[in-house]
Amino acid sequence: MNRRLLYFLATAALAAVLLVGIAVLTAERDIILFEGVEGPQGRSTVAAPQPTSWTKYGGGGASRLSILLTDTNSSWLGLAHGLKSAGIPFSITTDYRQALQHRVILVYPIVSGSVLTQEALQALGRVPRDGGTLIGSLVLGGGLEEVFGFEDAVASRTRFLVNFADGAADVADPREAWLPLGDAAGSGAAIGTYAYTNPRESPVATYDDGSAAIVHRRIGSGRAYALGIDLGALLLKGHNWRQEGIARSYANEFEPMLDVLLRLVGDIYREAEDRAVSLHPVPDGKDLAVIMSHDVDYTRSLVYAVDYARLERSQGIAATYFIQTKYIKDWNDDIIIDEAGPGLLREIRSFGMELASHGVSHSLVFHDFPMGDGDERYPDYRPFVKDASTTYDGTILGELRVSRFLIERLAESAAVASFRPGYLSNPHALPQALDAAGYAFSSSVTANTSLTHLPFQLNHDRDVTTELPIFEFPVTIEDELQAPLGDRLPQAVALARKIARRGGLCMVLIHPDILGHKLAFEHGFIEAVKEFSWFGTLGDYGPWWRARNEVQVDSEWRGDRLVVRLSAPEPLDGLTLEIPSGLRLDSPHRQTTGAEMIGGRIVLGHLEGASVVSLVRR
Repeated sequence: MNRRLLYFLATAALAAVLLVGIAVLTAERDIILFEGVEGPQGRSTVAAPQPTSWTKYGGGGASRLSILLTDTNSSWLGLAHGLKSAGIPFSITTDYRQALQHRVILVYPIVSGSVLTQEALQALGRVPRDGGTLIGSLVLGGGLEEVFGFEDAVASRTRFLVNFADGAADVADPREAWLPLGDAAGSGAAIGTYAYTNPRESPVATYDDGSAAIVHRRIGSGRAYALGIDLGALLLKGHNWRQEGIARSYANEFEPMLDVLLRLVGDIYREAEDRAVSLHPVPDGKDLAVIMSHDVDYTRSLVYAVDYARLERSQGIAATYFIQTKYIKDWNDDIIIDEAGPGLLREIRSFGMELASHGVSHSLVFHDFPMGDGDERYPDYRPFVKDASTTYDGTILGELRVSRFLIERLAESAAVASFRPGYLSNPHALPQALDAAGYAFSSSVTANTSLTHLPFQLNHDRDVTTELPIFEFPVTIEDELQAPLGDRLPQAVALARKIARRGGLCMVLIHPDILGHKLAFEHGFIEAVKEFSWFGTLGDYGPWWRARNEVQVDSEWRGDRLVVRLSAPEPLDGLTLEIPSGLRLDSPHRQTTGAEMIGGRIVLGHLEGASVVSLVRR
């Protein structure tokens, strides 16, 4: 071969390499290296847990639901996060005198003479007699049995279901009427509960053994309710991915267990408090928040993803693409981010889509990975999947740090804020790792195993004491279980409508490994639900939800006008308020604030800092 030919071939090869972003495929382990790409710089440090104080949730006006905390070492943080997700304004106190300033009081986690003074018990007993509403969690003593209308509380761990009486709660589906408490057919274990004997009035709900799970008593215009379930502890089981066989399915089905219980508390609050204004979970007055998402974790998926992005843009929506930044060939698959990868990522992003992280290795045993030292960098971080049960050199922080860095660098993308692990393999330490690596939003569990169709805030190590600024957005519908996705469109639309009845999130996961029936499903689903749904990316909904989580709501009557005061530390648009029936937005106020009334709800324009909304009677 002559020198001219050698020169020509060398020049052509160099040009090809430059064209693809200077990528070189080595023979070492079938790994692709992008020349000049190294990072991320700096180290990710996992902070030690700092227990959250209940005082963070203190303060506020008398229109809020008051939580009288009788044990600061309880699961109160789960209750707080659940009420936040449900949009119910509340205030926590350990002083019964402060609680008495409110019309509705929830005593949590226990009502007993061992945790409350006789003076406090007597004062609480007068609440329903004075026209207020008292909700007792685990009423075990203190002489208030007569106030709540029962004789005794009997403990058990063999009650597996709660059934709401007809008309006792707002239920429209059998899965809202019957709530599971354990796995009778499997482990035979259930959560601890109390049943109330000889209730004076018909119970709100009963257990599967016929005993009373939730009782109530009318005392004049006042009400007293006793819950036999620790709602905070149950919320933490769902939120912390520790539901222990309670979920009735893994995905693709309706599982409103926690939502129904939170809704019951919210409805009791709204019935008793004529100033009650709560936060709807969906922006812009819509009934359902829909996030179309895609896990790009197969060699052909990145190419097909462009077709999905093109469809979504044609429908006027944006979706979230969780990208596996696989640059090593191993047992799992070939390289995904190859020479063409950067260009395809940029093309997807050019359609207005969000690029998010799906890790590097997509290992089935990601849940067993060590944390890592927080200094993992490309190209030195080289996790290698040997088989289904073995992955070498992988770390949690490595998966988070390196994937995020490569997407931002190769796709020239904005900061990556969202993460979903492969196979939803989920380490208990993932929340604090996400925080350390600079993420804000997770989609790492299913709605069914979380027992809720609402997003929620995560805790350090999925424990009970320390909240983190990380929010979970669980997967509702996915494409790999049951029948082919294209055959499940009617069931998916029906599920979306069930969630929309009281508002919630429908996160759809589609792997773009083929077109055909999956692409047709997406088109059909969008068309079927778009009339009542808000569509956006996790990068859109996540910041909105985080800002909503911080909104404070207080209201007071001034004559025949209900003045609602809102405080929003973070800006957001389209916050939607649920208001008492019989009220409407004050017309002059609508003109000056950008607020409008849509379907009985108040939809606000841009909200930042302090704002006032005025409501008048219709």
